[in-house]
Amino acid sequence: MRVALLFIDGVGVGRKDPAVNPLAGRTHLLSQFGDAPGTTLPEGGRCIPVDTTFGVEGRPQSASNQTAILTGEPAPALIRRHVLGYPNPPLRGLLAERSLVKRLVASGRTATFANSYPAPYLDALKLRRRASTTPPEFTFSPALIKRLRPSASTLAFSAGEVPLRTLDDARAGDGLTHDITGSHAHRRGLFVPQRTPEEAAQIFWRVAEGVDFTFFEHYLADEAGHARDFDAAFAALDTFDAFARAVVATQPSDARVLICSDHGNVEDLSTRSHTLNPVPVLYFGPPAPEVEALATVADVGRTVLRWLDVE
Repeated sequence: MRVALLFIDGVGVGRKDPAVNPLAGRTHLLSQFGDAPGTTLPEGGRCIPVDTTFGVEGRPQSASNQTAILTGEPAPALIRRHVLGYPNPPLRGLLAERSLVKRLVASGRTATFANSYPAPYLDALKLRRRASTTPPEFTFSPALIKRLRPSASTLAFSAGEVPLRTLDDARAGDGLTHDITGSHAHRRGLFVPQRTPEEAAQIFWRVAEGVDFTFFEHYLADEAGHARDFDAAFAALDTFDAFARAVVATQPSDARVLICSDHGNVEDLSTRSHTLNPVPVLYFGPPAPEVEALATVADVGRTVLRWLDVE
């Protein structure tokens, strides 16, 4: 039984208040609320709200909580702080040692990252990548290269020596852009195909064919939350929902699907900050009573390892 994990940055379980929550009044999979019933999930799906704080003072942040998801370890508690943006040295060390991708590969399992990146970006960060025959899309100045930092997800896959996809893969239908449809990348001057969310879901399952663990990352909802931009939030959430529904609707019988976030943000546009709300973990697949015991975002990574028989 293989596992697919769709990760969306910055979506929590908030109030059903359309004045602050763009998920209110919509029937998205992630329209789950703390003060009202949420969307009934298709295909017998389950929603489990989980903690993002780990008992650590302050607001949950992306680097530390994404590390928790991608290692199965309580990263904020281990380093005693929340770390925003990109992993700091302690988190990088944790990912290098405990990345679930590294542990899967060491146990003979296979893993792949469905996202595609510009080759010059991966090269600037010295991250292992797949071959690219297209001329570089752009170049970085030496000053900018010094400021670039790798994400938790790219470090997790690099720890397992899994080559990352380039935009050549996206153009060949063997990878996805982070915005799912390609429109965001296209507006930034990158030549990539523009696809519907349903077409992107087909590509996702093509990428996942025969692979034990497949990961996809979407972060535009978090950007919209920080900007307090309802229009951007609607665009990001609507696109992700259409994609996620198509992924679930076309889910192979031998696959489990998890959808999760790292911390709250876009569900409360009254503030630019991350929230203390729990985040929804959605599960679609054969009966798995163990998902009801999920307590923190780190348990998502632990569950992936358990399902794939990795200690």
